[in-house]
Order: sequence, then C-alpha cells, then structure tokens
Amino acid sequence: VAVLGCADSRAPIEIVFDVKPGDLFVLRNAGNTLSHAEGSVVGSLEYCVGPLKAKLIVVLGHTKCGAMMGATQTMLSAQKPAKDGAPAKQSALEKLLSGLGPVAQQAQHELGSGASADEIAAHVVKVNVFAGMERLLVYSEPIRE
Repeated sequence: VAVLGCADSRAPIEIVFDVKPGDLFVLRNAGNTLSHAEGSVVGSLEYCVGPLKAKLIVVLGHTKCGAMMGATQTMLSAQKPAKDGAPAKQSALEKLLSGLGPVAQQAQHELGSGASADEIAAHVVKVNVFAGMERLLVYSEPIRE
C-alpha cells in the first residue's frame, strides 16, 4: 500500500492506519498536492506499483490543512482587482498555492457564493483528494494499469 499524504505533522500516517513505520510506502508533501504532476511523487508511486507491486494507492487529505487554507486565500485574493505594478516573483510555496487555484475555485463553485473562506478551505481538502487521484491516472500509465 502506498499513501500520498500531507506533510503536516498533525496527520501521522502510520498512526492513522495503525501500522508500524515501514509497513506503508509513504509520500508526503504540503497538502498532498499533485497540482503540477510532481515528478518525484508520481515517479515514486510508479515505483510502488511496479517493482514493489503495491495494489493500492491512497491519497489522504486532512481537516484544517494549512496548504488548503493558503490555496483558498490565494484564490480569493486573485479574484480581487489587481493593483498596479510589476508582478512579484513567486516563491516555490506561492507557486504551489497558485497551482491549487483550480481545486479552490471548484470548491467555491460547489458551495456557492455565500461560502466563507473557512468553508471553502474545508471543502478544498475533499476536492483536492479527488483531483490528485485524477491527476495520477492522467499523468501515469503505470498507475492507470
């Protein structure tokens, strides 16, 4: 079994699944994201289903995810009128959060116009899990098989 989970230490994957360290192939990054089809994550999961013969990949989100709140706030800020001036260079984190814009927008759309940032961020967790599963299938033939 391979698990793609969040880097947040409040989501200890081995404890969630009640297993010992080493019983699962665990990959973690901020927000369990695959917004840019990250090569190291996808490649590692391909290794799991190939040589390691993993039969199951779990994409695991968690409540109160800081990455999902950051993505929600980034998306909501982008909807406001832009200020004049040259765009600032984005950090790796800002690129990650911007890359999650589509899942944040989908969550906002599904909840409707009256949803708060907290409600949107909570729903983004779910939308992001399904988006991650879809991306794995789109970007990786070995995983699709």
